[in-house]
Amino acid sequence: MLFEILLATIAISLLSFSGVLLVFLRAGLLERISILLVALAAGALMGAAFLHLLPEAIEKGLNEYSFLTVLVGFLMFFLLEKSLHWHHSHQATHKHFHLGVLSLTGDFIHNFVDGLIIAASFLVSLPLGITVSAAMALHEIPQEISEFGVLLYAGFRKTRALLLNFFSASSVILGGIVGYGLGGMLEPWIPCVIFFAVGSFLYLGASDFVPEIRKEEGARRSMVTFSVFVLGIALMWAFTFLE
Repeated sequence: MLFEILLATIAISLLSFSGVLLVFLRAGLLERISILLVALAAGALMGAAFLHLLPEAIEKGLNEYSFLTVLVGFLMFFLLEKSLHWHHSHQATHKHFHLGVLSLTGDFIHNFVDGLIIAASFLVSLPLGITVSAAMALHEIPQEISEFGVLLYAGFRKTRALLLNFFSASSVILGGIVGYGLGGMLEPWIPCVIFFAVGSFLYLGASDFVPEIRKEEGARRSMVTFSVFVLGIALMWAFTFLE
């Protein structure tokens, strides 16, 4: 199972280079692509939370703290975002170097937690591990494009921004290795980790991504983004046939 965990986490960490799209694509085209990626990621996160993680955690057994753990996951990602200025700021300039540092710190912690969640998912079953990894990968692309944008706005050079972004993203590998290394120690806590993941997925999907796609104006653009959002959910539903 270590091989599968490493393969998934390495693949996700390499998605940090998707930020290079900011360099090669025209701003208007990138914006249109990005909103579709955000919609797809939102649907995938919500679908993974409700169609995979939550049923799996419930099947493993409920206790009085189960749904409290969902709220803890939700609140922890909320606090992480607020305290570390996770969102990119279009007003950031070279004077805001600290925003880049804080963003990298937040991304490092977030990806490490993602690695633990991926490891826990693979320890439950191969299909669940694949599903969770797929949902995280879809969420990671728009996130990494945004992260790269933060570093550019904060005054980092393009090459340095790419390397630092990859370094912070590679903490998902460390999290996966730590999660696997805990092995038997982590196993009794796997339901808690999964419930925590539900909370984090719901926060990222409903609080971060859905508000962005709601900003789309016009019937045609709104329907397109909504359709892509539903496609993300349908993709996660399709993964249920693997189980």
